[in-house]
Amino acid sequence: MKLQEKTVRKRYLYKGKIINLRCDDALLPDGNLCKREIVEHSGGAAVYCEFEGKVVLVRQYRYAYGEELLEIPAGKLNAGEDSAVAAVRELKEETGFLADALELVLILYPTPGYTNEKIYIYRAKGVRAGERSLDKDEFLNVEYLSPEALRAQIESGKIHDAKTVAAYYVCNASKT
Repeated sequence: MKLQEKTVRKRYLYKGKIINLRCDDALLPDGNLCKREIVEHSGGAAVYCEFEGKVVLVRQYRYAYGEELLEIPAGKLNAGEDSAVAAVRELKEETGFLADALELVLILYPTPGYTNEKIYIYRAKGVRAGERSLDKDEFLNVEYLSPEALRAQIESGKIHDAKTVAAYYVCNASKT
């Protein structure tokens, strides 16, 4: 049986700066109609970066969760922007670090049940320090953990961010 669902009608409920919300009518594989609530998101780029043996992380308050999270540097893609360009931009803005090269290691679908967001995760190579340039509404602290300490925080449940967890395990697969 083909599992594909066919969109019959798209209806936008909200169009915002970061997301759009729509409620679609879709046709199921068995021919029945259903509703699908979709959060449209332009996607994001994130960077797993090690400098002098430490993983470069950012701590920031995440309003939706009401808590500070420790994460790899990341940010939203601008309309039509290449994910590698966004990754370079976000790494520099948030941490000041520059990379000679980036390697795409994973495309993550964080919540496929209701959003089309994709996060492109890169590994930075040839890293050197520079000056960071935060956006005016961006407040975060840069922190450094050894890969072993990052793994311990993930496994003890102190780090919950999916892109950070996935990036750690993909970039350290031979060490785990």
